[in-house]
Amino acid sequence: MAKMLHSMIRVKDLARSLQFYHDLFDLKVKRQIEFEQFSLTYLGNSHSEFELELTHNYTQNESYDLGNGYGHLAFCVDELDKIWRKAKQLGLAPKDIKEFYNQEQFIAKFFFITDPDGYQIEVIERNSIFS
Repeated sequence: MAKMLHSMIRVKDLARSLQFYHDLFDLKVKRQIEFEQFSLTYLGNSHSEFELELTHNYTQNESYDLGNGYGHLAFCVDELDKIWRKAKQLGLAPKDIKEFYNQEQFIAKFFFITDPDGYQIEVIERNSIFS
């Protein structure tokens, strides 16, 4: 049996990314490994064992090219409207809240937000499908 551990994204400004993920999703640094050319910072919280790995290459001065293969990260929250308002107050420009249906069946209520490096983040309200 395989256990999912983490997903990795490359970040240009580690401090800015740490602030974003902490302020919006209450992710905290679980551990950090420093190398000569880069660092690996693992973020998490008490709601999941899954971690987000931020790779910071010290000599990277330009934004990363995200290409066309990346989709998004997703976070599940209890109070979507509350976190949307928080993101708005922090000046993080969340997209409008939307509801997603498959024909007549409600699937999810969500919004998207972009992190400091351009990665798309989907924020989904917890329900019977997403928990």
